Amino acid sequence: MYKIAVVGPESTGKTALTQSLANYYRSVRIPEYAREYVEKLNRRYNYQDIERIAKKQIEQEQGVESQENNCKFVFFDTDLIITKVWFEYCYRKVPEYVEERLKTGFFDLYLLCYPDLEWKPDPVREHGGDDRIYFFYRYENEIAKLKKPFVYIQGHGICRLNSAINGIEEYINNK
Repeated sequence: MYKIAVVGPESTGKTALTQSLANYYRSVRIPEYAREYVEKLNRRYNYQDIERIAKKQIEQEQGVESQENNCKFVFFDTDLIITKVWFEYCYRKVPEYVEERLKTGFFDLYLLCYPDLEWKPDPVREHGGDDRIYFFYRYENEIAKLKKPFVYIQGHGICRLNSAINGIEEYINNK
């Protein structure tokens, strides 16, 4: 089973892409927990909230590790890299368990979404404009630190999906 994380700045189509890939490959999709969690808060999130999100993400990964799955793929809508960067950006510190989990190399491939889609504000999103480029390069740097393969995802609509499919197929064929 290939474990693939779809990452990128806000409003870069991660959720739509993850859903489309899971449908295309008839595979499992793990939705973004952070959005669900933060949407339910009736206040601004804090450090402890980000810790809860990180622990849930780890739990989701461990759940996939522990089960026999007949699917060839499992697609994660975001991962701990985004959470790590958020810890650093907002609080200037990252829990050691986040760093340790990232070092396990859980994911086989990352799909890194470029911010070439229009930013659409909503109550949970905070960083449009040039911030998206900043976060894109932060995520790219974190993936590089892990020495994991990644594919840049660009384009609109079906072109974005095809970019991801082509990247996945190329990765598999080169294994």
